[in-house]
Order: sequence, then C-alpha cells, then structure tokens
Amino acid sequence: MSAPPIPAPLDRPALISALRARIARMERAGAAEALAARGEDAVPLTQAIDSALPWGGLPRAALHEILAAEPGAAAGFAALVLARAGGTVLWIAPEPDAWPPGLARFGLSPARLVLVRAPREQDALWAMEETLRCPAVGAALLVAGELDLTAARRLQLAAEAGGVLGLLLRPDEDSAAPTAALTRWRIGAAPTESQSPHEIGDPAWNLELLRCRGGRPASWRAAWHADGLVTEDGAARATPARRRA
Repeated sequence: MSAPPIPAPLDRPALISALRARIARMERAGAAEALAARGEDAVPLTQAIDSALPWGGLPRAALHEILAAEPGAAAGFAALVLARAGGTVLWIAPEPDAWPPGLARFGLSPARLVLVRAPREQDALWAMEETLRCPAVGAALLVAGELDLTAARRLQLAAEAGGVLGLLLRPDEDSAAPTAALTRWRIGAAPTESQSPHEIGDPAWNLELLRCRGGRPASWRAAWHADGLVTEDGAARATPARRRA
C-alpha cells in the first residue's frame, strides 16, 4: 500500500489576502444594500444648496469636513445633516458636550443618538473608522482637532466601504490645509430675524462651501425654521477668493 500524499504547506499570506478580499466584497455589498434601503445616495439640504453640489446633496459613503467659525452654529448644522442621514447616529468626541434635547430641535432624535467618549485621539479615530465601515449606521461625527492627511484618508476609505456619511467637526484654524474630505464647510452664526428683544428667534447661519470635489465654492445665509432649513435668497453666492497674507 502506498503512503498517503503529504499535504502541501499552508500558504498563509495567500489565505489572508483571500479572506481580506472576501470581507471587502461583503462590506461593499452591505453598503450597497444599505444605500438601496435608504432610497438615496445623497442627503438633501435645500434646493439652493443641493443644486450647487455635483451630487444633488451631501453624498453618503463620503467624509465631509465642518470648520466651526462659531461652535454652537456648527454643532447645530451638523445635527441637521446627521438627522437627515437617517438611522442610528454616533457622536464621537473627547468629552461629548452635545445636548440631545437641543439637537432634537434640528430633527435629531435622542433615541437615534449614541454619544461616544474617547479622550485619546487614537481611540477616537479607531471608533470613527469602525463606525464608518458599518452599513447599519446612518452617519457618524468625529469632533477632532488637527488631523493629518493619512488619518483623514483612512476615514474616507472607511466611509466608502460602509456607505456611511461621515462628518469631521473641527475648529476654524487652517482652511487652506489639504483635506481628504469630499467637501469642506465653514459654519458661522448669522443675526437672527427676530424683531423682539424678548425672543431669541430661529437659528441662522452663514454657510460657506470652501471646497467641493467637482464643484465650486459658494456661500449662503440660511435659517432654521419649524418647517426646515431655508436659504435667504434661494441661490448660491460665489465666494470671493481670499487674499494670502
């Protein structure tokens, strides 16, 4: 009787590579199913803003950067975007100071909001990347300081894999720095329309689209009313070029 053949040695690198490729295909399939279930590939804002964006709104499966010229206004605008993304939303920050009842004014239900406390930068980036890869999540926001381009590219790739809309909420410090995000915004506060000293009035924002892949910079003045977001004149204003010091 002949001896049984000796099995070939296991090619571990090839096996790992095949498993990674299979997982990637599963992630892309999950992202496609999630997008199909939501029925749209972009999150709508207003007709005026959507018409200025190449995708007809803020695209999912992408990273978007918000520079906070005024922290409260930027947080309110971010809440509006997160609310319209649908599904479960994660708010990741060193010390989450988001106030759920206040965010609910912009349509973001506290029942859909998960606050994640991540004091260390590497933990926050890990949590954001893993969240963006999960098709079951609607959107995720990361409150960050200075972020290097490599880390931002990882987050963009994670968003593409999971089909999730990602927001980076950062201080308005260097708007000329390179970014891997699909769009970059600067959000500031605008005077309220209230004529009464006893009423605060509806939130109003100065929205600046600083960068847009495939699009052009623009700006709007917008206000949040009970029936939604309304731009001042219904049209985009071209953003003038800023002088370099």
